Amino acid sequence: MHDTPTDRTVARRNAGVAARASVMERIIPSDFLRRVLLADAACSGAMGLLLALLAGPLARWFGLPAAMLLQVGVFLLAFAGFVAVLGLRRASPRLLVWLVIVGNALWALDSVLLLVSGWVAPTVLGGTFVVAQALVVALLAELEYTGLSRSARLAA
Repeated sequence: MHDTPTDRTVARRNAGVAARASVMERIIPSDFLRRVLLADAACSGAMGLLLALLAGPLARWFGLPAAMLLQVGVFLLAFAGFVAVLGLRRASPRLLVWLVIVGNALWALDSVLLLVSGWVAPTVLGGTFVVAQALVVALLAELEYTGLSRSARLAA
């Protein structure tokens, strides 16, 4: 038996629908995932406030550009709000949780790359700060991944 062009078209269409459905799949976050997302939101919000309000003094202590610290602080405030909303929802798109996990992993990696790139020349305190926050963010990404694996899929 041979596939007709119509059979292949239907198969491609069905594959596309299945792919879109898996991307938009919703989950019921485990209690663990919700707690980790809320902890991430709290840490990001606190760090965002610290960096946004004290960018000048921190720039002198850390040897990092004040404009960069201010921009990172503002970004973290928005990120904290987004993550808090995810942590408070009873159901969320799986893709959005993955976005937070991958974003955190990239943040941790980029933080280390910032130090070895030569783009900045931080003080010892600044280098320690960048490494410490990268480790915390990497840990949050790992915990969020664990929480996601414990979460149930929402029936369609």
